[in-house]
Amino acid sequence: MIPLYFKLGDGLSFMIIPDTAAHLDGHVIITHTYSVFKDTGLGNPLAARSKESTLHLEAITDPNYYGYITFEMPNRLFTYTADGQLELSSDEVEQIIEMLSHVRTNPALWNIPNK
Repeated sequence: MIPLYFKLGDGLSFMIIPDTAAHLDGHVIITHTYSVFKDTGLGNPLAARSKESTLHLEAITDPNYYGYITFEMPNRLFTYTADGQLELSSDEVEQIIEMLSHVRTNPALWNIPNK
């Protein structure tokens, strides 16, 4: 999927990599996770290629990695997992969830990287 780029009110720039995974164990379960990275490539899509399709099965050692947000129940239940070298504040997590919720409910935005 196409990475999403945006800035928070405090000026921090982020690159969000959407991941969708199906797990088959007798049931099909689709989880929606979004890997959060500091945007050091200034919105350059080539910077995202090495980070795409992260399944969170191994430790991610990228120094710009904040962890990931999982939409368990859209608009109701979200989980932030801070398993990177950086960690988002609760305010930053809330702002990212609001932005992702807006993108998720507006399909016209899905093919356009946000800055």
